[in-house]
Amino acid sequence: MPRIEEEIDVLPPQGVRPPLIGPGQTLRTVTDRIGGVVLEKHTPVFWLLVVALCVALFGMLNTAIAYLLGKGVGIWGVNIPVGWGFAIVNFVWWIGIGHAGTLISAILLLFKQGWRTSINRFAEAMTIFAVMQAGLFPLLHTGRPWLAAYWLFPIPFTMGVWPQFRSPLIWDVFAVSTYFTVSFLFWGIGLIPDFATLRDSAKSLVVRRIYGMLAMGWRGSARHWNRFETAYMLLAGLATPLVLSVHSVVSLDFAVALVPGWHTTFFPPYFVAGAIYSGFAMVLMLAIPFRYLYGMQDYITLRHLQNCAKLMLATGLIVAYAYTLEMFIGWYSNEKNELALVHNRLHGPYSHYYFTLVFCNILFPQTLWLNKVRSTPWMLFIVSMVVQTGMWLERFVIVVLSLNRDFLPTNWGMYWFTKWDMMTLIGTMGFFTLLFFLFIRFMPPISIFEIRTLLPQSKVKE
Repeated sequence: MPRIEEEIDVLPPQGVRPPLIGPGQTLRTVTDRIGGVVLEKHTPVFWLLVVALCVALFGMLNTAIAYLLGKGVGIWGVNIPVGWGFAIVNFVWWIGIGHAGTLISAILLLFKQGWRTSINRFAEAMTIFAVMQAGLFPLLHTGRPWLAAYWLFPIPFTMGVWPQFRSPLIWDVFAVSTYFTVSFLFWGIGLIPDFATLRDSAKSLVVRRIYGMLAMGWRGSARHWNRFETAYMLLAGLATPLVLSVHSVVSLDFAVALVPGWHTTFFPPYFVAGAIYSGFAMVLMLAIPFRYLYGMQDYITLRHLQNCAKLMLATGLIVAYAYTLEMFIGWYSNEKNELALVHNRLHGPYSHYYFTLVFCNILFPQTLWLNKVRSTPWMLFIVSMVVQTGMWLERFVIVVLSLNRDFLPTNWGMYWFTKWDMMTLIGTMGFFTLLFFLFIRFMPPISIFEIRTLLPQSKVKE
């Protein structure tokens, strides 16, 4: 049974960091508590309700996609000059959400940060599910993916056609597919020891057989651990540069264009910082309800939440600096098209979107300087939701506010999303949540074998 959160989330004395694991934990309690989420016979009612809602939203997504493929992209709000609309906005947003998973899993592992152990598993799953949502939008944006998407891959030259490797769309294909492959392998290898634990703990023969196959013959011998650690560290080393490269490549989709507001050199670090910013916001939005609903406050402690909040604050300050630099460059250049962009953001028809994103991404997150906010789960959840909203608005401002004012006033136009745009966006949110809840029901959401390494920090209560 989950403990009452107020009895666990008690701040330690001033100057003492909260522990990484609750008191009184043993090998048995770790296995039973975390493995019990998967092996319990009765599915919680809240899980069934959430999955039912997500299935309905997933059905809405399929309806929107089917109608899109039947009618064409004209059902969306895209037009001339705004040829990129919700599709590219959502693509960049979902790719950014997946960045925190790789950062927590790979970079913090290489730097031997012990606090990653409780949140790395579902952060890795979050990465995979977010990239799956992101991959939908470029395919759908091509209009006829069964024809157009085929030419994005390096097909044999015997057909007499090569892909256009100078196109940023090709760069996206390679970057995103590599990111997904490495992240999936890293996540899958890390699950093997825990699958063996579930195999040995399961009472049903069918369940034992299923997890036995997933464990791939794992017996926990010295040879198995040696090979596991070698492969795990190798994939962590491969995944680390992906944190910087993937969203840098995505940013080049904009930076290589001559459109005012896009043609800037600082877009790669700006996009990477923003991706990590939104990624950690999503980690908190998933971790806080999960630890409460499943009573995991002993394993996802206040220290984990505080560290995520501090990283959010750091990357948020980088994003704020990028916003300031972006507006300063446009003003200081004294170039009429850049000045028009600055004026459009501050006084144009979409100015309310810009001021809302400034509030969501710069002003409101400054509350994270307060220890009370960083140490109160529901406050962190609200801040994370605001940041996630602001990061989506940031991508909307970058895409729409740069395209709706072209070099020639005769090319100016307005963009308004349609119900089909919104159905697709909300549908991918439901699809993402559905995949995540299926994951926590059938796979260990917290790394059992890594939590065991923290047991020396767990002091038995007198």
